[in-house]
Amino acid sequence: MGAVVLTVTLSLSKGDRTQYDMIGVIQSVGRRVTTFPYFDFAQYDNVFATFEEDELQVQIDELEKLKKMSEAATTPLEKEVRNLEQRIDGARAGIARAKQEAVQVAANIKEREQDLAVQYKLLSKRIHNQYKYLRLMDESVALLAELTQPKLTKEMVYQASVRAQDEYFLTSIGQDIVQLNQDKSELEKRQIVLAGLEKQLDEQADFFKGEIAKAKEYQRELSGKIAALSAQQQAVINARSGSAITSVGEVPISGDIYSTIAGFRQNAPTNSFAVFTFGAFTHRNGMSQYGAKARAEDGQDYKKILKAYYGKEPEQKDTGGNIRVESYGEMEFETKYLYGIAEMPDTWPKEALKAQAVAARTFAYMNYKKENKEICTNESCQAFRKSKSDNPPDAWKQAVDETKGMILDGISTQYSAISGGYLNTLGWDTTDGSGGGDWTTRAWEVKANAPWFYKSWYRQVLPGSYSDKNSDCGRKPWLTQEEMSDILNAYIVMRNPNGAETGRILPITINQCPVGKNQSESPYSMSELRSFVDNPVKAISQVRVKNNNSGQTTSVAFETNRGEITMSGNEYKEIFNMRAPGYLAIHQSSFAFFNIEQKN
Repeated sequence: MGAVVLTVTLSLSKGDRTQYDMIGVIQSVGRRVTTFPYFDFAQYDNVFATFEEDELQVQIDELEKLKKMSEAATTPLEKEVRNLEQRIDGARAGIARAKQEAVQVAANIKEREQDLAVQYKLLSKRIHNQYKYLRLMDESVALLAELTQPKLTKEMVYQASVRAQDEYFLTSIGQDIVQLNQDKSELEKRQIVLAGLEKQLDEQADFFKGEIAKAKEYQRELSGKIAALSAQQQAVINARSGSAITSVGEVPISGDIYSTIAGFRQNAPTNSFAVFTFGAFTHRNGMSQYGAKARAEDGQDYKKILKAYYGKEPEQKDTGGNIRVESYGEMEFETKYLYGIAEMPDTWPKEALKAQAVAARTFAYMNYKKENKEICTNESCQAFRKSKSDNPPDAWKQAVDETKGMILDGISTQYSAISGGYLNTLGWDTTDGSGGGDWTTRAWEVKANAPWFYKSWYRQVLPGSYSDKNSDCGRKPWLTQEEMSDILNAYIVMRNPNGAETGRILPITINQCPVGKNQSESPYSMSELRSFVDNPVKAISQVRVKNNNSGQTTSVAFETNRGEITMSGNEYKEIFNMRAPGYLAIHQSSFAFFNIEQKN
């Protein structure tokens, strides 16, 4: 699975608190939009965070995944900051150029001021001379009268010309002074704008650096919490989060009446709860075996089935020769090894069997025979039975023979018994390809009566197998009000220990019905756990579960005596698998897709 890609609006104010929405859009006040893989390290402040894993892995430590994904998500953010800093450097260079231009403008203004000062002195002197001349004019009338008319006329013309020049000079200086003052005002405004832009750029850089610092701090905090968790807690989570059981096997999986919705509604006590998952023990890749069964019953041939699940039809290849099989050495690939594949009941429709034959042939050929590697004989590779190889059922033998050499070249053909109606490689496995409305009625697995499609799990998972005959720890799949409230109190304590030893948050039944490591533990009782919670949960009136269009449970909300408690689907899965009594579990490793039923 790819990293979550979110759209981020970059805030221009470090005072703004960017809001994060894990299903798509991050909104805040800003000007520039950038798309990059992003991790919300502010919203999830405890060890039970919500993530979609990059790798589909079985029986691994979910908490370690969170840390790794946080680190992976920080890398593109750091790259974004480097890009932003480059843009900031470019903007700062522009500001520097603008400042240099401002300095030149200021120098020009200073020179103009100096020139105007000189001109002003000259003008003052000329005005002074004009003033003296006018004063002398009255005293020299007689003298002027003695001048000849031509001389007098010439003198007056000269003086008029001088006054005109002085007036022009005065007007020009006045205009220069006005323009100079305007230029100085514009320069001051520009300097204020440049200072503001520089501050804004610094705030943007500080904002992103701060977000990275938060991510780093979250990773350090998460590392500490991971280390603080007991080995037993991790073992319990791993044991309950998944298993190697991925195929239907030779015999169809039976259905446990108490774990079905009908059984719950009929047999559960009043005011109780049960967690029902859509699919379990699956990687959700490739072909759904029950889906193939329903498609074949609907009239689809094996090529159409394969194209639906793998995106292409098979082609003919030379698959002759031997393959190395664990515990049996080399054996002929087509007639010995493939005859012994025990992945689908031979009573199922022929076209489904042929689709399974091609998928099994491709998986073994591409991953083992072609690479000359030894293939194992259990569900970790493909279930193989030597007795079936020696005496294959007719229906299965025909399916293998009639598709001889047919493979899906270049594809690692994963498959599983039940996907829960959604596949990573296909999307919704429904008759119309959509997941809206009453999608469960349109799911191919429902049409095939798949017993694990919607089920509550409460029996022990033994190595490599799950059976309705396995131990149930003396209990059925439903939870009482007190037990469900206890799970919520465990969630609260994990978020805020308030003095509690979080390593003791384990199933209260773990010593009677071991989950994970078989060793003596001292889990908190329900009353002890309540003592660490201010206003603990004691009653639940309603529960609401939301699923999205990608086959994931996005949120779970409980209405309780202390108000609404909301958490993500993955958060609930983790705390449920850590604290639920008996062998109750959500057996989904790389996803969380479930519902919580309530009987009033």
